[in-house]
Amino acid sequence: MSKARTIKLPSAGGSATAVINVTPLVDVVLVLLIIFMVVTPLLEKDIDLQLPSTEKVQTMDEVPPDQLVVKVLANGTLELNGEAVALADYVEKVRVRLGRVRDPAQRIAFFVADEAAPYGLLVTALDGARKAGATTLGMGTDEPKPSP
Repeated sequence: MSKARTIKLPSAGGSATAVINVTPLVDVVLVLLIIFMVVTPLLEKDIDLQLPSTEKVQTMDEVPPDQLVVKVLANGTLELNGEAVALADYVEKVRVRLGRVRDPAQRIAFFVADEAAPYGLLVTALDGARKAGATTLGMGTDEPKPSP
């Protein structure tokens, strides 16, 4: 415990102690603690959730043989499923590949363009695939692994 200081007052002739009375502070803190203990359980609300069940998804690392992947390289050449194609023969070769797909909704062409590839060539390749009968065009960011 700390010692209380005694201060002498010159005019009164008596002494007063300079001790802080902490009893009101403790009372206020205890009242606040009781209020928080009573109110906190009322704030918790349960939310009913129905989480979906997990489903195992098959991932494919290789390009299926019936899938059409067009690469636009930085040097200005086009590759159709890994095979170099001249720009003049591009539309016809894409038409032949897409002609094998019976369902028109499944005529999908994916494009993978190099960062340094000419933008005009990419637009020409997209337009040529659309002319050849592709109903859906997709852009890929990663080059797929070739199938064996």
